[in-house]
Amino acid sequence: MDYAKIKTAQDGAVLTIALSDPATLNAAGIDLAKELTHVLQRVESGDLAARAIVLTGEGRGFCSGANLQAGPGGGAVDADGKPDAGAALQAVYNPLMTAMRDLPVPLVTAVNGAAAGVGCSIALMGDLIVAAESAYFLQAFRRIGLVPDGGSTYLLPRMIGRARAMEMALLGEKLPARTALDWGLINRCVPDAELMSTARALAQELAQGPKSLALIRRLMWESLDADWTRQLHAERQAQRTAGKTEDFREGVAAFLQKRPAAFKGA
Repeated sequence: MDYAKIKTAQDGAVLTIALSDPATLNAAGIDLAKELTHVLQRVESGDLAARAIVLTGEGRGFCSGANLQAGPGGGAVDADGKPDAGAALQAVYNPLMTAMRDLPVPLVTAVNGAAAGVGCSIALMGDLIVAAESAYFLQAFRRIGLVPDGGSTYLLPRMIGRARAMEMALLGEKLPARTALDWGLINRCVPDAELMSTARALAQELAQGPKSLALIRRLMWESLDADWTRQLHAERQAQRTAGKTEDFREGVAAFLQKRPAAFKGA
């Protein structure tokens, strides 16, 4: 299927998705967000065969945030006649973020240049986050009198703690990739020329892994809201599922035979 605001490329079991609206620095307008949601849903349904995904931005930046040209909330108006800046969140952006969270395969985000506003949220949804040295993360909302969205108020305190999350959101200052690495916000900070090769290498490693990787990422996401007892139960249920896979049988056989496992994602 052809898209207007994103590009897709398949390399074996790895699907690369590039946000592609260079004129706006890949602003996540409603049209782009809907297209991204659609392609992720195709992966979830099996219509697109992928065992790992790389998500990046085309050109000079990852994503400059929401496209404000249509007005707050995409032009929606509340009962009081004033703009409803939250309408597009409910209809478009929240479903996108949930689709990213619920993916059945690992997601690597490759962040080039600006990751601002909801673009920052999208970047931080990666299971593994790789940033170029020139990249930066920006909670730009306070600059236009809005609040962080795209799950930022959920993600940031859990990833870097309340104090640093407050700093990013209240001051709205650029966070360079190197600092983001020091803070534990991302996994890798690499020279710009090595961004995509690094991200693709990680994705290829994940794509060659067992089916249990999907269960692992789900457990990690669910743990953000679970108490001890609930998480132990979730691990027990996931282990039951993983133990019935062909990959588990292959993994054990490979271990006993002292050879690399050849996982099939099944």
